[in-house]
Amino acid sequence: MVILDTMESVGNLEEQALKRRERLKNLKRKHPSDNSGSAIESKGEAIILPKPKFRSYKPQDETLQEAKLEDAEPAAVDNEVKDLIEAGKEKVVLQDLDISSLAPRKPDWDLKRDVAKKLEKLERRTQKAIAELIWERLKQGSEDNIGAMVTMSNKLPDDD
Repeated sequence: MVILDTMESVGNLEEQALKRRERLKNLKRKHPSDNSGSAIESKGEAIILPKPKFRSYKPQDETLQEAKLEDAEPAAVDNEVKDLIEAGKEKVVLQDLDISSLAPRKPDWDLKRDVAKKLEKLERRTQKAIAELIWERLKQGSEDNIGAMVTMSNKLPDDD
């Protein structure tokens, strides 16, 4: 049963290939080729080959000389070169340069950069935890302790 199915599919593929071949032949007949290629006759069919273009090769045969392309003219770069020379003559202002960007970075700079956001979050949490601990101690302590802490904070030297 399986062998019959594969034989039928092979026959179907061959039929499709023949139809496609006929369709291509009809298209070639409808569109006659221009003189850009040479034709070779084999088994009654004309095969059209592309016409050669000689870009870097100089053919010796006179019949191939007409397919030779003209040498390309180089682009004019005089103005661009003059602009570059004038730009090179200008003095570089060293005051605009940042010296810190010239110094080599420490080997762990990228690790510090990546951890900075996490450290900021931890710093906020730490400050909040310290504040909570202070409030708890103040609540547990007596009124005398609060007064003593206030007087201690007032006795700190001021920056005059």
